[in-house]
Amino acid sequence: MLSLRSLAALTAAASLLAVSPVSAAMTGARFGGTVYSNTPNLANTLSLVMAGGGPTHFSTVTLFGVLAGDKAKPEEDALTAKYGAARFGQFVKTFDFVINDSLKIVTAAKVKLPAKPSPDPKDGKALSLALYGDGNDKMGGFNVEYMLDHLVTHSIHVQVMKDIDTKYGGKADADYHIILTQVMHDLAAVYAPASKM
Repeated sequence: MLSLRSLAALTAAASLLAVSPVSAAMTGARFGGTVYSNTPNLANTLSLVMAGGGPTHFSTVTLFGVLAGDKAKPEEDALTAKYGAARFGQFVKTFDFVINDSLKIVTAAKVKLPAKPSPDPKDGKALSLALYGDGNDKMGGFNVEYMLDHLVTHSIHVQVMKDIDTKYGGKADADYHIILTQVMHDLAAVYAPASKM
């Protein structure tokens, strides 16, 4: 059960909508693809945060366990083999930072999240497919930048990328996008093998 303090932080973290999106024409997607500049999918955002342990205890490792279920360890091993332990470890640190930084930005903007997450944060398959759906852009393929725009608005996504650059450097930012793309493709391959990859 959430404490009142956690619930207050979650509610404050919720309405990422209050921060107006940056014009796609002005910025574009840093790592390629289409910019999403419409209303964010805050129910999915809330579900992702809750699946990771909530706003005050978010952990990428916890989120990963929910999304991948019994395949979490094999997926971690595969990612470590492909990208190396240092890059994968930095990805986890960067992901933790992304959530905390996003929550800080929306709290400062006094944004409100919906009262209820959707899908159920305990349903890894449903959440994985919802997130993958958020990343399907107008070109008909998955793009991690489009997914992040969909979850937190383009303007917050851009600000968070700048904050990653400041804290960890541009390589960590690029690796975050690269490895998260791989994770999302891998989850889609497990849960919806017919998905366009």
